[in-house]
Formats: sequence, C-alpha cells, structure tokens
Amino acid sequence: MLMKEKSGKKQGTVSPCAACKLLRRRCVEDCLFAPYFPAAEPHKFAGVHKVFGASNINKMLQELPEHQRGDFVSSMVYEANARLRDPVYGCVGAISSLQQQVEVLQAQLALAQAEVARMSVRHFAWTVADLPSTPSQQVKSFFSMDMADHLNQYPSFWA
Repeated sequence: MLMKEKSGKKQGTVSPCAACKLLRRRCVEDCLFAPYFPAAEPHKFAGVHKVFGASNINKMLQELPEHQRGDFVSSMVYEANARLRDPVYGCVGAISSLQQQVEVLQAQLALAQAEVARMSVRHFAWTVADLPSTPSQQVKSFFSMDMADHLNQYPSFWA
C-alpha cells in the first residue's frame, strides 16, 4: 500500500518526463525519453515533437547506441528550435547568415589593415626623407625633438 505525503502525492511514484507528460501517457521506469527530456524542461520535447514527431524520435533513439543518444537529442532540439524560427532553412539559414557576417567582417578587417599599412609606409617615408645624412645625426635629431615638434613636422600624418 502506498502512503501519501504531505503534498498529496503518493510515495514511490515518479513524475512523468516531459515527453510522457505532453503525450499524456504513463511514464514507465525504463522510459526511453526520460533521461533526455526531464520534466523540468518541457519546452525541449515540445519543439522536437512538433517538428519531428514522437514516433520518429523514438525510432531514432532506439537505433542509436546509448552513448550517442545525448548528443543526438541535443542536435534534434537545436534543429527543432531552428525549424520553428525558420521553417524553410532551419539551422542552415542561421549558418548562412553567420557566414555572411564573417565575410563582411573579414572585408572590413582587410580594409583597416591596408589603411594601417598605408599610414605606416607614409610615416616611414616622411621620417626617412627628413633625417640628417649620418646615422648619429639621425638619432640625435629624432630624440632631441619633443612631441610638439613631431606634430609640427608631420601635420598631414596626424590629420
């Protein structure tokens, strides 16, 4: 005989997993869905069920070795959520969008790197053109200038 707890539930009963709860069936002790769709996360199974159907998920889980089932369920949940957001392309649409963003950012980075290189060459050319002829004079003249002198000597570089 089962005894009732203070909460009104019977001792020894297990709350149904999210799959059994949604499908309105009794959750047995060796339920195939229970390890992957806990009762605390009903949205996981709801999306997968809506996109793929419970019987298809059940068949695929049975065909997989147990050590691969967790990854399979994670992938199916991700794909189901992507399909609910974008029914035509699913996660392929998200991947394509991210690839386009990467291409745009790579082009922007290439432009910025080219600008830095151009400015470095320009600065180097001005520095070499304005240096005295002997190396010791070059070093002395460079370090004898303060920042204001550098700014006045190369105004277009800083503009």
